[in-house]
Amino acid sequence: MSSNYRHKITSVSLVNYHFVWIVRRRRRVLTGSIKQRLEILIHDACRELDCEVLSLAVEPEHVHLFLNCPPTFAPSDLMHRIKGRTARYLRQAFPELMKLPSMWTRAYFVSTAGNVSSSTIQKYIEAQGKG
Repeated sequence: MSSNYRHKITSVSLVNYHFVWIVRRRRRVLTGSIKQRLEILIHDACRELDCEVLSLAVEPEHVHLFLNCPPTFAPSDLMHRIKGRTARYLRQAFPELMKLPSMWTRAYFVSTAGNVSSSTIQKYIEAQGKG
């Protein structure tokens, strides 16, 4: 996990997201050259969004992506951009994917993960109030 804080003029942040999304109809199509191309596309999309890929696992019917992102993006915006870009380029490169009504389902899972646990933050805040 990245513990590198993003330093900007007016902020310091550490925003990590764990995303999971699935192929439409849970088709097991993310294998071989499709999997390899998807990994490249995800890295490219994240780089353009100024996000750092901390971990990526592409399974035959779903993707796990752990990202460090700037605080200016909502998780829904990140998913919209990453899923949209990857679907478009994958379907152009692999015509067999056009058999699916769409590449990805509209749904996704997201969880936040920082550098410290919630209880650590809570204890820190409580300690600040006593000072």
